[in-house]
Amino acid sequence: MEKTENCSAATTDEPQIHYRGIKAMPYVIGNETFEKLGTTGTSNNLLVYLTTIFNMKSISATNLVNVFNGTCNLATLIGAFLSDTYFGRYTTLGFASISSFLGMVLLTLTAAVSKLHPPACNKSSENGTCDGPTPWQMTFLLSGLGLMVIGAGGIRPCNLAFGADQFNPETKSGKRGITSFFNWYYFTFTFAMMVSLTIVVYVQSDVSWAWGLAIPAFMMFLSCLMFFIGTKMYVKVKPQGSPISSVIQVIIAAVRKRKLKQPDKPWISLFNHIPKASINSKLAYSDQFRFLNKAAILTPEDKINSDGSAVNPWKLSSLQKVEEIKCLIRVVPIWASGIIYSVAMVQQQTYAVFQAIQSDRYLGHTGFNIPAASFGIFTMIGVTIWIPIYDRLIVPWLQKYTKKEGGITLLQKMSIGMVLAIITMVISAIVEDRRRALALSNPIGIDSKKRSISSLSTMWLIPQLTLIGLSEAFTLIGLIEFYYKQFPENMRSIAGSFTFIGLALSSYLSSFLISVVHKISERSQTGDWLPEDLNKGKLDYFYYLVAGLEVMNLGYFIMCANWYKYKESGSTGNGVEGDDDMVKLQSDGV
Repeated sequence: MEKTENCSAATTDEPQIHYRGIKAMPYVIGNETFEKLGTTGTSNNLLVYLTTIFNMKSISATNLVNVFNGTCNLATLIGAFLSDTYFGRYTTLGFASISSFLGMVLLTLTAAVSKLHPPACNKSSENGTCDGPTPWQMTFLLSGLGLMVIGAGGIRPCNLAFGADQFNPETKSGKRGITSFFNWYYFTFTFAMMVSLTIVVYVQSDVSWAWGLAIPAFMMFLSCLMFFIGTKMYVKVKPQGSPISSVIQVIIAAVRKRKLKQPDKPWISLFNHIPKASINSKLAYSDQFRFLNKAAILTPEDKINSDGSAVNPWKLSSLQKVEEIKCLIRVVPIWASGIIYSVAMVQQQTYAVFQAIQSDRYLGHTGFNIPAASFGIFTMIGVTIWIPIYDRLIVPWLQKYTKKEGGITLLQKMSIGMVLAIITMVISAIVEDRRRALALSNPIGIDSKKRSISSLSTMWLIPQLTLIGLSEAFTLIGLIEFYYKQFPENMRSIAGSFTFIGLALSSYLSSFLISVVHKISERSQTGDWLPEDLNKGKLDYFYYLVAGLEVMNLGYFIMCANWYKYKESGSTGNGVEGDDDMVKLQSDGV
């Protein structure tokens, strides 16, 4: 049993924290693995489930999936706030795991009980008539998805931090354990995705939807079981309040003192009390967003406590808090660009499934029909192959020439991913044009909805799906690292939520974009770009449109990156930035 080495900080009234470290990992990693198998096994094939079992139109199903994914990600902000402020990570994870399990059970019942989903399409009908879901069937379905949203909102922002809580961050073995945990976390995520996109998706599409959804539900049950078995071994960090209140306090204090004049040397004259217990590094003064500096102007009306802190933080904030808020604000433009980037990824991966459905999915001459949703595995393969090559070979080579940690800056890394996203859209458009042409001239069959199946092999989708993986390895992983390093230490739970909130907004924007394109194009001379039957549409035009949006987003990102100033700690006594009296921060953009 590992004990904290920071004995000087302990008193006789404070209980010693006993870190179990590696001993707690089987329960934490087991919970993570089964949870990922459950959630990814359910959500990855949800689009196909809604269009085939619930007989929903592709536009409606796509919008519902986007809203579901977006709400799951948006709920992480609420989950992070409740965890940090009231319940703690253990309680939040326990409640969320149970909620996610119950949601999967309800979703399984919609497939297992015939009265909970519409009847199968009438294949004998000339038009392939399909009855849609009744209001009660939709209510039952949405209830299951709602419970899964609650589960995702609690699990996603807390699971990484809870695993890291089990190690002592003050010891070398604890630090190594945290690094090892993060590695295992990403390994289990990739493993779960691959199993879900192959075995689970195959069972759902070719064996039984009831069994295919029951398997993820059982995996989620095992996740709950593993989590609660290790209860007595866990380090349970008590909630210490949300940093969101500090953000609001700085803004309100600045507004109240908006009429005051800016001091000549703010890094010297502004109030700057830093609590001894603060886990945040001391930040250098930044001349950006100078309006917020007014929150730290000390006036005769402001009162100070005996420990040097402000009596009323709603009227007076420290310069350290102001700089922490500036870090948060500086990230927002980069975050917005990441949202637009994610829109392209959502669109491409969504319609790649529809492209696969109307293409030749047979594996050579074996007669094995590959499930449409399984092609997403090539995105994961692209990530898993590229990351070791990049980390072990390319980064050391780049470091020799650039002399920078990581070879290139995080913003430069993200820009490469955005360029790859544009290339991916163009390739997707070219492949779709060829797929549609062969579907019209040389179809190999007709599906249950009377749509022609193209003779183009779905293997032609592999390049674009692999490029998505490479693009995400640069941009999305770069964004996660960017948030973690650029947010103040006490805001890292919020930093984790930023990733999911961005994905949530990108899902909503994806639904909005699809709806707008659908309504506008159906009145155009070319006809609807995104109809139920892709052979009658112009999906390639849609891909070119998204590529154009990504080009504009890349230009916006480059401007933001050149303006951005990386977070720096004060290296002098006054920890500031500027000319003779300040340590200058360098803008290290693209």
